[in-house]
Amino acid sequence: MDVIMHIGAHRTGSTSFQQYLRANRSALNLRGVGFWGPWRTRKGLLHGGADRPINPAQARRAKGRVQLNLTSAKAHGAEVLVVSDENIIGTARRNLRTGTMYPDIGERMARINAAFAPIKRVVLQIRSPDRWWASSMSYLLPRGEAVLDEMALDAIAKSDRSWRHVITDLACACPDSEILVTPFERFAPHPDELLSLAIGSGNLPPAGPGQFWANRSPDLKTLRNVLIDRGDFPDLLPDDTGRWQPFTPFQASALREAYADDLYWLRAGAEGLAKLREDPVPARSANKLAALPTERGQAYDRSARRLEETR
Repeated sequence: MDVIMHIGAHRTGSTSFQQYLRANRSALNLRGVGFWGPWRTRKGLLHGGADRPINPAQARRAKGRVQLNLTSAKAHGAEVLVVSDENIIGTARRNLRTGTMYPDIGERMARINAAFAPIKRVVLQIRSPDRWWASSMSYLLPRGEAVLDEMALDAIAKSDRSWRHVITDLACACPDSEILVTPFERFAPHPDELLSLAIGSGNLPPAGPGQFWANRSPDLKTLRNVLIDRGDFPDLLPDDTGRWQPFTPFQASALREAYADDLYWLRAGAEGLAKLREDPVPARSANKLAALPTERGQAYDRSARRLEETR
């Protein structure tokens, strides 16, 4: 049985992807595709598996528990098992409080890799950091987190850690697994295409446009009301509408530049550590040249305007 790990990241459509899998569980089961989501992984299955165990005995119990469940899934006819839980690599709250992207992903995934081994493929969906951090803050503010001050925001914008470092840590933790990286901007509306890429099979139940869109970021008006309800100053947020962008234009530009560098690194092969997949619908008709240039021959190579011959 092939184990496919979908590890998020947070705020990149992971909950929508899990909703798609649940909605089509029966159809996927008939094709031999099993699914473990947060409703299962966060109810004791991975206790001591991803988090640092108290002692070696807890780590052994965690591995044994996972292996027993894997054996059961295989006995029930699963040929491919998709495990999707973004908290495996850490929490959005820890990212915000440390001001860095998944600082302990390597340690956590090394333990998960030991418990699930072998893992055939790990899928990570990434997003432009200026939007990713803004979405994380908008998500966590109603859940008790404070509005970051200018110094904290500047530290995040100037951080040396980017998706490239997250992927490198992941590759070191799972050296025998294929690592696929997908951009949120391309795959978020297409959970069916993301699953097809993850399991290496097509003709899956389709997902209509906007059919699966969970945990949308609250707008600024909603966030200001949250601050009022808990006794904070609503002036901590801009008096505006739409999505909250906490960074200054200069900070946001620096974060986008880091993302462009990460994508360039991935497109160049990521030093053999990971593969980038950008097109959710690769089966498209090829672009064709216009009719006029295809009719041009060698006679058109010479310029139409030439200097008069020298005498």
